Amino acid sequence: MASHIDEQFSFLKDKGLLIAISGGVDSVVLTHLLHKLQFKISLAHCNFQLRGKESDLDEQFVQKLGDRLTIETFTTRFNTREYAVENKLSIQLAARELRYNWFDKLRKENAFDYILTAHHADDNLETFLINFTRGTGLEGLTGIPSINKNVVRPLLIFSREEIFSFATENNIEWQEDKSNAEKKYVRNKIRHDVIPVLKELNPSLLKSFNKTIDYLQQSQQIIDNKIKEISSKILLKEGDLLKINIEEMLKLTNPKAYLYQLLKPYGFREWDDVFDLIYAQSGRRILTKFYTLLKDRDFLLLLPTDEESLCKNEHFIIHKENKRITVPIELIFENVKKQTTISTNSIYVDSELLDYPLSLRRWISGDYFYPKGMQGRKKVSKYFKDEKISIVNKNKIWLLCSGKNEIIWIIGKRQDRRFLPTEKTTNLLKISI
Repeated sequence: MASHIDEQFSFLKDKGLLIAISGGVDSVVLTHLLHKLQFKISLAHCNFQLRGKESDLDEQFVQKLGDRLTIETFTTRFNTREYAVENKLSIQLAARELRYNWFDKLRKENAFDYILTAHHADDNLETFLINFTRGTGLEGLTGIPSINKNVVRPLLIFSREEIFSFATENNIEWQEDKSNAEKKYVRNKIRHDVIPVLKELNPSLLKSFNKTIDYLQQSQQIIDNKIKEISSKILLKEGDLLKINIEEMLKLTNPKAYLYQLLKPYGFREWDDVFDLIYAQSGRRILTKFYTLLKDRDFLLLLPTDEESLCKNEHFIIHKENKRITVPIELIFENVKKQTTISTNSIYVDSELLDYPLSLRRWISGDYFYPKGMQGRKKVSKYFKDEKISIVNKNKIWLLCSGKNEIIWIIGKRQDRRFLPTEKTTNLLKISI
């Protein structure tokens, strides 16, 4: 084990390493190995407070181990059950989210280069079978990566049995988690009921499994390369906005499969609904916790869900004495004697026609205005459609309104003619972005 780590993970030498340690045999063995090899390590232990006194004993064991080996040790406690209920997660997912968020916080605050976990070959097989039984794409069958950005798993090729043997041969003590024997969790059922049967059928199961994982990872790499190749034809990135060209997507031999590969990192799961969005009316959308997928004419638009907050009807008041505002956008109000330059970034109005206080707000359904240079009135939604303004962009546009909620200016786009200056105007106001 030591030679494997020394040879295959030599890049970790002289790096700041944070080991995720539970107190169980796997993470304790990893700690002893890296300590013996003189890597620069610190320990991080989470007490999820799920097993009463046993959880506290695990925490005490890790702290004593850190003291004995003179290793910096971080510990924290979580109310995991409460977090799971509040976030509508299973206990396992809640614990995973809590620990990785904390590990990443520690990494940033203490300038650690990598987080190390003690996942091994049996963990990899269990994860494969869990994903297989639940239904997954190819990436769900490629196993746990040994290196994933700043998370490294040096023991991934070793079996649970090999790690246990190493611990007993080297008189290494660890804490036994009794909950690992319980079968109420899916992983434990697979560990105790399914894998032993598979190993009876094939005593070299883990060796065969590792070969299969290698083949699947190679297949995934081919797919990833193909996705990079076609991305330039169908994807357009504008800041945080990702635009998927529907026409180009449908030219592909299997557009549903490509759409799956493009969107899988963003948390979408209902793939029939995602694909059906291609044929839906503009404005239809599908949400995940962090992202929104939106149909807008010839494109599917992917944007962070917090961008959707731009659609809220926020109101900002502007008083007559205000000559400049900076929130939510910057506007300048100047009393001038005559009109000079005319552009989309400024308008001139007869200030006597304004009813103060003015307001800035988003458009809402039913809004209408009287466009400068046109006869009659027009719905704002129809104006946006005629101007081919995308759903995302129209929800970013502000309306400047008079005190009676009459639109003075679709800012940066079109002025309302009701407030235009005339030959009789004596108080001319210039409003500029």
